[in-house]
Amino acid sequence: MADDLSPDTPDVATAPGEAGDPAEFVARYVPADVLARYEVFSYRNAALILSEAHPVEFGELMDALRGFRLTRAIIAKPGGSESEVPKAFSTLLRPHGWHETTIQADLLVKLLWREAGEDARGKPVSTRMQRELTKARFLDGHKVDYVKGRVAFDLEWNSKDQTFDRDLYAMSAFSQCGVIDVGVLLTRSAALNPVFREMGLMAKYGASTTWMGKLLYRLNAGRNGSCPVLAIGIRPECIEDGS
Repeated sequence: MADDLSPDTPDVATAPGEAGDPAEFVARYVPADVLARYEVFSYRNAALILSEAHPVEFGELMDALRGFRLTRAIIAKPGGSESEVPKAFSTLLRPHGWHETTIQADLLVKLLWREAGEDARGKPVSTRMQRELTKARFLDGHKVDYVKGRVAFDLEWNSKDQTFDRDLYAMSAFSQCGVIDVGVLLTRSAALNPVFREMGLMAKYGASTTWMGKLLYRLNAGRNGSCPVLAIGIRPECIEDGS
């Protein structure tokens, strides 16, 4: 299970690698009250870019994190609470203009070369040649659940861990096309495992689902490409006493 992982467990990272920004860097930009309830990791200066270049979007995301409350009833709900956690963030973010967004793009390929020949006098000349090829929908259907301005936000509570590959690929595609400057991914922290164990739910929230160890592994491997990413993990401090 996810709470019994050793550093040698495949496909899991217990901490950011060299690609991650130092913890003190994160603490410089992410508010202390948010860090008290979530674990936060920054890659490619994501914390700086988000807070300084996009203060409005950053403020709305921080307020959404402050406003989010997890309950034991949500944790225990059959089906992994796939709808309840996203629904909570949709309630907090949609009114501020965070929209589900899909990217599509055609690829224009140009082939350039020069052909040798002769002019009318028989002198050698070189003629510039060009051929164009368009690949329609070279990018098609890459979706992020919440996009506003140049910031993308997605969350994975209890999906199959391969979902992170889809999310990071989508954010990388948005970034490479110049659509976003930074991505934010929210998932659950391994610190929630004692709560799951106490509730008898460790089988439900297994190691092959979406949690921070699986996300950090992918970020350490560079699967976000050139896209700066802020990774946020929901900790037990987000749980309300009531249900």
